[in-house]
Amino acid sequence: MPNYSELVEVIVKRLVTKPEDVCILEDKNDSGAVLITIKVAQEDVGRVIGKKGSTINAIRHVAKAASIKSGEKVDVDIEED
Repeated sequence: MPNYSELVEVIVKRLVTKPEDVCILEDKNDSGAVLITIKVAQEDVGRVIGKKGSTINAIRHVAKAASIKSGEKVDVDIEED
């Protein structure tokens, strides 16, 4: 199984202004899908989401592309306070 949380963390830390505040949580839901939750500083939420969600959608596409070989389902969400 690939390390999706590490992959997402590397991408997100290069996007934000406070990389030390980045926290990536990985969990599995009841259906077996891997859920990646991104937590960043409040001022960096907009950077991770991007215009019309383009950046977070690109992160989701990269995570899903990494999961193709293993056949897993990966969901990436950002937690807003």
